[in-house]
Amino acid sequence: MGNKLESIEKLDFFSSLNNTDLDKISNISNIVKYPKDSILYYENDTHNKLFFLVSGLLKIYKIDKYDNEIFLYNIYENTLISELTTFDNHTIQCFSNAEFLDDSIILEVDFLKLKENFLSKNKLNDEFINEILLKTAQLHCVVNRELVFDATSKVAYMLCDDLNMFNRLKRQDISFMLHIQPETLSRVLKKLKRSELIDIDNAKIIIKDINALKNIYRGE
Repeated sequence: MGNKLESIEKLDFFSSLNNTDLDKISNISNIVKYPKDSILYYENDTHNKLFFLVSGLLKIYKIDKYDNEIFLYNIYENTLISELTTFDNHTIQCFSNAEFLDDSIILEVDFLKLKENFLSKNKLNDEFINEILLKTAQLHCVVNRELVFDATSKVAYMLCDDLNMFNRLKRQDISFMLHIQPETLSRVLKKLKRSELIDIDNAKIIIKDINALKNIYRGE
């Protein structure tokens, strides 16, 4: 119980609840540990639980008709994972695949009991609305990256949005995520360095002018 409560208290989603309500959440939830490279769910799976990432890192992706992986976005700790489109159903459909990039800890919460004990009493409703808005913003970023941005804009956006992940990954993996060729990524980085927007030290990127980088993908 203690470890579970500690995990629940780490999640901002439940920060508005008092101790009694936190105990109720604990009684309808489970903590599950997943190793790196394991799968949380596949596209079109259905679950009766809400998933929260307590710690670790999760990759969300889809598979096209040619069995190619299409990267969508990463999910970081202290985040709701489940993709909600309605509160009416008792189950949640998965619209993508989720794979762990690190050893991770998940909080699973019974969705039906959460609705009965909290949502029906107007508790956690604002938190759900906020999460839905965040997911919508995340999807807008995916649309921009895939349909609007050119290669330079894609790289500039990732540098501004997730520099730690950029520096953590191999260049080949970054190219795969951004759907550009490795040679293109190399050319873009060299161009940004020549323009003194970034510096490169031991293969790590250092941002020198973040406003100029943002102007690239904002079209300013």
